[in-house]
Amino acid sequence: MNLTQLEKFHHIAIQCHDNPDADALASGFALYSYLKEKGKQVRFFYSGRFQIQKSNLVLMKEELKIPIEYVESPEGFPVPELLIMVDCQYGTGNVTKFPAKRIAVIDHHQREMPAVNEAKNEITEEEAAAGETAIVEEHFIDIRSSYGSCSTIVWQLLLEAGFHANERPLLATALYYGLYMDTGQLGDVYYPVDKDMRDDLIVDKGMMNRLKNSNISQEELKIAGEALIHNYYKAALKFSIVKVRPCDPNILGIISDFVLQTDVVDTCVIYSPLPDGYKLSFRSCDKEIKASDMAAFFTSGIGSGGGHAEKAGGFISGRLYAEKYKDMDMESFFYKKMKEYVHSYQVIYAKDYRIQTNDMIRYKKKKLPLGYVILTDLYPEGTPIIVRTLEGDLEIQVQEDTYLMIGIQGEVYPIKKEKFLKSYKAIDCPYDMETEYIPSVHNPIKGTSEKVAGFAKSCVPTGDTIIFAKPLSTQVKIFTAWDNTNYMLGKEGDYIAVRCDDLNDIYVIEQSIFYKTYEEYV
Repeated sequence: MNLTQLEKFHHIAIQCHDNPDADALASGFALYSYLKEKGKQVRFFYSGRFQIQKSNLVLMKEELKIPIEYVESPEGFPVPELLIMVDCQYGTGNVTKFPAKRIAVIDHHQREMPAVNEAKNEITEEEAAAGETAIVEEHFIDIRSSYGSCSTIVWQLLLEAGFHANERPLLATALYYGLYMDTGQLGDVYYPVDKDMRDDLIVDKGMMNRLKNSNISQEELKIAGEALIHNYYKAALKFSIVKVRPCDPNILGIISDFVLQTDVVDTCVIYSPLPDGYKLSFRSCDKEIKASDMAAFFTSGIGSGGGHAEKAGGFISGRLYAEKYKDMDMESFFYKKMKEYVHSYQVIYAKDYRIQTNDMIRYKKKKLPLGYVILTDLYPEGTPIIVRTLEGDLEIQVQEDTYLMIGIQGEVYPIKKEKFLKSYKAIDCPYDMETEYIPSVHNPIKGTSEKVAGFAKSCVPTGDTIIFAKPLSTQVKIFTAWDNTNYMLGKEGDYIAVRCDDLNDIYVIEQSIFYKTYEEYV
């Protein structure tokens, strides 16, 4: 979906969910601003039982001049040519249903809305007034559940349409605050586009400070205190579970940060019920347990979750949970999942591990074009950089003897120049990347960023490097010989591999990548 597809409509309404939060206000405001500048007749509204009352949202609405209006019911509301749902989905439980001729959906939650009707392209005014709705085409549905906020999706759509938030300071601050609030004060930011928006937006720092310091009401302070008193601790796992009664999801991050400071707690999950499920916040200070992996494990098949090593977030669908776990209470569920998780993997420190190769097969890389980047082409030697990829951020220092390799699915990893020259032959042409997200290199000191695609060159394996490999029958966490602080996660079906000429160079190759890039050595 792109925003220019919506420009053929003139009378447009933008609706966010009932009891809107900062992300809903920001993403709706951004679309409103874009469509207004395109000369459209547009309204931005919400409905439900209650009007906006939280102090930070009242301040956000007034100071950032967000033109949202409260509409008590669909009765008498003019039927728009196009109804755009932001941060919510049409026909779900957290949004009042308004009739419309056509709808578009822009959201970052798991898909919950009913199946779309693609057979019927438009309906009459009478049908629309009666509550019938037709969706024109599937490409009006843009749901990206991997994104941390709806604001990020809209920001990316605006960029693609040539509409720059930084040229509109109030809008830039609104989008940043939307991400800030929906990711636990940026503690749960893990998707690379979320990080790109966070780093790109130029915000009013004074306004952000005012908004940050208006986040918690007296009632929410009381909610946090009650939750902490009743925390559920499992000493054998050094694991705490805290239930928080319904509140702003941002409170969960504040509570989880506090819980992790307890001397006997290494990991925790904080959860709170929502109308359609449960919002989760994870924390870990154990290097062998990434909060992001906990979040993914706990929500697998019933929601979504992710983050980074220390902080992560997630969501569990109430409907999917009820179908799979029936009458199990949430505390029992979290305890059960944590026990399963800690027994689901083997930890390997490659530097000190003696790997047995007698049951492994020898492989060599197929001579497929791969990419590489000479880091000194981007920044001077000694520059600390952050390499941003779908798998997360990699913090390294630019060295003359260190390159970046780029795999066939955009995966990025460092390689020493000596090992590169031994294993690959450089080709004098650019490397054409086709991947969901183009990795980028950030200089945190100067605040600059470069996409690696502009510097990537092509190479092919020489075929001289042989590895031992075998499929994993259980999960492993490998701390490689070059990094003993962050593990590589290998799942069942992925391959554990080791170079034949260096039995401490142990690593994981994802199953789909292995089949595409390796062949048996004979």
